[in-house]
Amino acid sequence: MLLSGFIGLFSETALNVALTPLMGLLEVGPTTIQWLTTGYLLVLGVLVPVSGLLLQWFTTRQLFVTSLLFSIAGTLVAALAPSFEMLLAARVLQAVGTALLLPLMFNTILVIFPIEKRGAAMGLIGLVIMFAPASGPTISGLILANLSWHWIFWISLPFFIISLVCGLLFLPNISRLTKPRIDLLSIALSTLGFGGIVYGFSSAGGHGEGAGGWSSPVVIITLAVGIVSLLIFAIRQLRMDQPVMDLRTFKYPMFTIGLLLIFICMMMLLSSMLILPMYLQQGLAITALTAGLVLLPGSLLNGLLSPVMGRLFDKFGPRWLVISGMVIVSAVLFLYTRIEPSTPLWQLVTMHIFMMIAISMIMMPAQTNGLNQLPREYYPHGTAIMNTLQQVAGAIGTALAVSILSAGQSRYLSTAANPESGETQLAAFTSGVQHAFIFALILALIGLVCALFIKRVQVANQSNPQGPVH
Repeated sequence: MLLSGFIGLFSETALNVALTPLMGLLEVGPTTIQWLTTGYLLVLGVLVPVSGLLLQWFTTRQLFVTSLLFSIAGTLVAALAPSFEMLLAARVLQAVGTALLLPLMFNTILVIFPIEKRGAAMGLIGLVIMFAPASGPTISGLILANLSWHWIFWISLPFFIISLVCGLLFLPNISRLTKPRIDLLSIALSTLGFGGIVYGFSSAGGHGEGAGGWSSPVVIITLAVGIVSLLIFAIRQLRMDQPVMDLRTFKYPMFTIGLLLIFICMMMLLSSMLILPMYLQQGLAITALTAGLVLLPGSLLNGLLSPVMGRLFDKFGPRWLVISGMVIVSAVLFLYTRIEPSTPLWQLVTMHIFMMIAISMIMMPAQTNGLNQLPREYYPHGTAIMNTLQQVAGAIGTALAVSILSAGQSRYLSTAANPESGETQLAAFTSGVQHAFIFALILALIGLVCALFIKRVQVANQSNPQGPVH
């Protein structure tokens, strides 16, 4: 599961570095090429919310094998793709595989590990979830420097096949099937709701010529449809005996606080991870590969430290880890708000390392502590809610960050004496980047306030299936 999850999430970001050369090779514009990313996110936003239902209808082996077959088919089609349309279809197949695998991975950890050992196990998932997408641009940059873009997929394919063979040989069925009633209206509302929000924010937050912008009718309509559908979906779930996504998980306070921290953390992290490479390439004029290498040490440390933080969580609980992590993130983001073109590269590398270490102190402890409070029957719903809101947080965070960057840049140019000069353009872009990091800093401070309320879930209370644990 960890191996296939790593390759699936690596594939999610590996193509990002290749988007610019792909426009020329496939003869499409920036608005069209952006669908390789938007389409992937859209499938995740639609499928992950119903994963709670799938986990109760199909066995562990059935879901794992189906996930791997979609991933293998998507990777093979992408490796052979002669056209944009074929590559987009391949990305959709890959996204289906990832959308099925991620909630299954979380649910399996919750079922097979006792609560006192769960932190270390979730830390291994943290290594996969954080390091795999972070390493994607760097590894694909190295591939593109020596081989064609098809090799991004050819290199991934054997690992999926190995995972499938191992799964068929060794993976047992550990899930408890309850086969609740399938409510088609709830699934339709979930699809319109989460799909509309992810697509709306992704379109609004596009940068370059492909940007949708907040005033675009498509963005306004999709966001409005998404919000209204989600409201109706939530009301319907609360009134059903067997909901598709059981929102009664929110009556468990540590789950809700953990969810808030994860949501804020993902918005903060993904907005920063978009803005910083943009600044490195456009502001400091370094190559995509060099930008990837600048971000690699922090991402590598984050992945390696996730299991360590998991073990520390098992021993000491989440409180001091999460609060300390939020303090460090806030301090780093404050320093990011003061970056200039003259800021040395080593300083940016150091800041990124500290930020990624702090993120490893927050993400898995908050997530594990929150899920620990849920009774077993809520595991599929809890993992579905957490994974869905991570996708939504990513779309919202990046859209708002890019919009704030553009607004800050425009505001600077409107007051500049010579807005056309290269020096003024660089200063304007730097000002926009600083404003975007101020937004991330505000998120971190809100997260710090939430972290003050986190408390360790007591193991003895896990057996109480009747109501919330205080």
